Amino acid sequence: MEESNKFIVPVAIIIAGALIAWGLISNDSPKTDDQNNDDPDTTAQIMPVSEKDHILGDPNAELIIVEYSDLECPFCKNFYITSKKVIDEYGKDGKVALVFRHFPLDSLHSQARGEAIATECAAELGGNEKFWEYMDELFAITPSNNGLDLAQLPVIAKKIGLDEEKFMECLNNPEMAERVEEQFQDGIVAGAKGTPYSLILDKDGGKTVINGAQPYNVVKEMIESLLNR
Repeated sequence: MEESNKFIVPVAIIIAGALIAWGLISNDSPKTDDQNNDDPDTTAQIMPVSEKDHILGDPNAELIIVEYSDLECPFCKNFYITSKKVIDEYGKDGKVALVFRHFPLDSLHSQARGEAIATECAAELGGNEKFWEYMDELFAITPSNNGLDLAQLPVIAKKIGLDEEKFMECLNNPEMAERVEEQFQDGIVAGAKGTPYSLILDKDGGKTVINGAQPYNVVKEMIESLLNR
């Protein structure tokens, strides 16, 4: 028992230390409610989808949903289920792919950025597949609104087959925090003020906003409309 728990106690300290050291918890973060994305700018040039992204489905799909999300946002937890359902229906035929980018709302959910770093470590140690496995587990157990016990972060890593010691070391890697911040800044450019906030990208360069945690039937109708233009 002592051996299995040796990484658990310091995990919150490590994450907090990494965030403070790199100046990523800031009073200048957007003060926003979870679904306050009025008048988004769909002409903004977001980061192009690339191999750096966390992609579920065919990266050459007809439509790509870029989802900006906060891991402690309850609306994001619900919309994550919706977006995965979309990929289950449209991903197998190469019609739709999903890209996940972090948009932690520090002023609302102080734990979200540290959890985002943990998912980046999962990707660093295990690739795209482990990123999505880690995301699935995290969203499954978090009660949202800073309710997740941070001691569960290495437990999740072990559960999906990652090396706990390397995972804990990774949490201190400044590159992981930089990745989260890069995605966060991209979300600002994309027009995100709250979460979840998503853009559907089409082959012609068009962007269609999914504002907030829209239900599956609404998202499905938007996708069908874009596919049948």
